[in-house]
Amino acid sequence: MFFRWDWLQPQLTAPIVPTLGPVHPDALIVGIFEDILRAAGTGIFLPYDKDRRWGGEKDERVLREDVVHQRERTLIPTLIRRGRGAVKVFAFGFPDSVVDEATELAAKLAARHDVVNARVVRPLGAGTAHPRGTRIQLKDFTTSACPAPDGQVLPVTDWPTAVQETFAPFAETMAGDGLVFLHTQMQAGQCGPVLATVIEDHVVGAIGPMDVRPDAIGRPQLMPQYFAVLPEARGQGLGRLLWRAAMHWGQGHGAAYQLLQTEVGGPSDQLCLSEGLTPLGFSHTTHV
Repeated sequence: MFFRWDWLQPQLTAPIVPTLGPVHPDALIVGIFEDILRAAGTGIFLPYDKDRRWGGEKDERVLREDVVHQRERTLIPTLIRRGRGAVKVFAFGFPDSVVDEATELAAKLAARHDVVNARVVRPLGAGTAHPRGTRIQLKDFTTSACPAPDGQVLPVTDWPTAVQETFAPFAETMAGDGLVFLHTQMQAGQCGPVLATVIEDHVVGAIGPMDVRPDAIGRPQLMPQYFAVLPEARGQGLGRLLWRAAMHWGQGHGAAYQLLQTEVGGPSDQLCLSEGLTPLGFSHTTHV
């Protein structure tokens, strides 16, 4: 075993695992960190990796020979070759110097591997004052019912053909939110249903794909979705309508929970907070 859990566990201020992202606090165990080391360089997805849905090979891998693991700090660097490439160093630990050390390591490894981008990812606790970056939030389906929302939300394929044909231009408009990629997966039949809401026979908002899969300890998790509403359709409660429809779907299909990542202060962040989700911490990324 590479990691000493008595060293690493106190450093985990937020439930973030390199190459995997946020995980349920109950799944934050030493075995999951050992798994990402074993998978390094193989191109194989771990069985519970959320990106496994899209097929192909795992692009991000841990640079296991460059991991720094000490009593007060753990630095876990990863390499991504996609596009112009990137090195990310996940900085776990409490000394003020841990970010400086991670920054130095990220710059060195980016040069060594000839990639353009170098970043430091700093997990922060839920009680962090004046946080920036991404908030990690938990929706627990076991504590209360998620009733169907008041408003019409249907899988895209259940809308009339003329409405379905408006999804492509909607996706193009919301390309920055990943909807073009999602539409490609939909056309290939490689993902679960996508829920949509419509105004005047045109898709104006969507959330999906809807998919429930087991996590690292076997609990059913509603997987992350792409989520977007056209700018001109905002302010009418459509985002909340879509989100509640997705939660209703997830609970109805046996999910125990969902983890969401929201930009601090953004519309989705405010929506999730107002819906009573549990904040688990933050992830702040610095470009070196």
